[in-house]
Amino acid sequence: MKPRYKRAAIIGGSLATLALAAYLVLNAFQSNLVFFFSPTQVAAGEAPKDRTFRIGGLVKEGTVKRNNLTVAFVVTDTAKEIPVSYTGILPDLFKEGKGVVAQGKLDGNGDFTATEVLAKHDENYMPPEAKAALDQAQIQKTIKSLK
Repeated sequence: MKPRYKRAAIIGGSLATLALAAYLVLNAFQSNLVFFFSPTQVAAGEAPKDRTFRIGGLVKEGTVKRNNLTVAFVVTDTAKEIPVSYTGILPDLFKEGKGVVAQGKLDGNGDFTATEVLAKHDENYMPPEAKAALDQAQIQKTIKSLK
């Protein structure tokens, strides 16, 4: 084989290997990508039905019900409410009236089944997505009340 053809074969093989590596990285990134939705967006049908996503807002007062390791509660952005069920140990900072982000999927009834629950960090912290969703819901609520 001539050196010219060897060099072309090496370059072609390198490009194919690079393309395969890029495909595998992008495919792994796509399958691990998790989007955030507010309860208002979930109620409006903007959330995916067959993919994992995150929902965030406040845990509505008086809605936490425990049955052994299964916990049911309602996440609200003050405009809409979404029921959430979770089986597992909740974070120590999980409380009614406080910020929460839950990751999971919607079931057939429109209830959210969480696989992971994240609670707020300290007195002043709320996830940026949850804060923005609460602010947006409050603005919409104010606009509706003015009409």
